[in-house]
Amino acid sequence: MPRARKTEDCLEELHQLRATLPSPEAAEQLRPYLGHKSNLVVAKAAKLAREFELYDLRAALVEAFSRFLEEPAKTDRGCAAKTEIVRALESLGAPDGEVFLTGIRHVQMEGSFGPPVDTAAGLRAASAMGLVHMNHPDAIFEIVTLLVDREADARVGAVRALAWSGRPESVPLLRLKALQPDPSVDVLGECFTALLAIAPGTSVAFVAAYLDWQDAAVAEAAALALGESHLPGAVEALIHKWGVHAPEQLRSALVTSLALSRTDNAFEFLFSRIETASETSAVDIISALAMYRHDDRIRTRLATLVESCQSKALKNAFETSFTRL
Repeated sequence: MPRARKTEDCLEELHQLRATLPSPEAAEQLRPYLGHKSNLVVAKAAKLAREFELYDLRAALVEAFSRFLEEPAKTDRGCAAKTEIVRALESLGAPDGEVFLTGIRHVQMEGSFGPPVDTAAGLRAASAMGLVHMNHPDAIFEIVTLLVDREADARVGAVRALAWSGRPESVPLLRLKALQPDPSVDVLGECFTALLAIAPGTSVAFVAAYLDWQDAAVAEAAALALGESHLPGAVEALIHKWGVHAPEQLRSALVTSLALSRTDNAFEFLFSRIETASETSAVDIISALAMYRHDDRIRTRLATLVESCQSKALKNAFETSFTRL
């Protein structure tokens, strides 16, 4: 494939090539596209290399990464190629951490309608995961810097990398990050999720304390993290918060979180609230349980409860969530 081929033609060829992969000659078929001048073509080729586990292309990926470091704001707008290359190298278990170290430190300012914007946050996040994946000795040191990055996407990536590492020193770092005010609730939510995953025994009470946070968005993020952890202690914390007259906005998040926990204790509590809670809360519970519409046990139990309540609003909610869908 001559390097002068039009970007649109190459993207279409890659789209068609994907349907034939994997094949014995897949790496050699993709290799020329990694040498194309278009960052979009290289990004798509790198994504295919990752998807089809083409280990023979690791050297070509590293070479392409280095090429797009030259005048990067012009040659690789949005860091599209470099980010996909790093993701591919991380997935393919690249043994050389130099690309990841370069990527986690890379800042790429590009023009916009307002002030210049940094388009490399995703690249820094992907590079952090690459470092922990290969167990690089400097991974934690590099990620500490990323935890205070200016861009929220980079900070989220740092938290996820710490969670994936599972290393004991990640726990105090994640706690410290959660204790610091962060303009992005997503960052705090990732901290909660990470702590509950790698240190469940000591983190339930820590995260549950945020259910009392004055900022409703932070309290809701804590509730969702507790529910998604599926931990018995987390369910107990959510039920306790309901019992101390939680605000209506948080109560809706508690319902969703309890439903997500998938525990019998949570289900039984929600069933009991159908009959005793306000009609608004009961409707929220039915809607939250709609994700289990194909579970005959839950469907039958709810149908019986709704029938006994003799409420038109509850009946309509049940029909909408469990019958019409």
